[in-house]
Order: sequence, then C-alpha cells, then structure tokens
Amino acid sequence: MIQDPNAITITDKARQKVYDLMSEAEISPNHYFVRVGVKGGGCSGLSYELDFDDESQNGDMEFGDDSLKIVCDMKSFLYLCGTELDFSDGLNGKGFNFVNPNAARTCGCGESFAV
Repeated sequence: MIQDPNAITITDKARQKVYDLMSEAEISPNHYFVRVGVKGGGCSGLSYELDFDDESQNGDMEFGDDSLKIVCDMKSFLYLCGTELDFSDGLNGKGFNFVNPNAARTCGCGESFAV
C-alpha cells in the first residue's frame, strides 16, 4: 500500500496511547476520533492542538484507517501536512509529539513551532 506523503500519520506507540486514553475516558474509537490542529500562540508563534472529537466540520481532512481516524481542519492542514504524531514516555519527557516536516523551528517544550 502506498502512503500519501502529505497524510497526517500516527505511530504504533501513539496509537496505543490514544486507545488507552479513550478507554480511560470510556469513549469508543468507533464514535470518536483524534482531532489535530494549529492555533496562533506559544513561544514560537503557532501551537499544536490535540483532542478527541465526535463531530466532523465542513472542510475537515480525514486520515487514518478503520480502527482510528485522525481529523484536521483545512487551515491547520496547511501547517501539518506530512506530520507524524508520536508518543514518548522516556526520561526526556512524556507526551505526544508532532514530528512536523514543515516546522522551521520548535520551542524547547515541543508544543509550539514556526514555519
């Protein structure tokens, strides 16, 4: 299967963490999806957003597969195309990481970026 290089993807480790969080929140991946986005702010100018959602909006881009859907609004997709969502639980920090090929620089916390 050929993967679209512009797609927003998720690593196996991040996928498992999403399933764990959904289970803790007692929500089903059959009804909810992961919404990723970008908003202005943060120490580098733009901040990442990550949440669960159950309502698609007009113009949303959809990625993922039958078991887990990732959704992004069109404006945010311009900044996030080709991004991989990862999860780290190492000594250098714990949490979701956006591996964004469009980011010219990121802040030390990894929660904001600039293009």
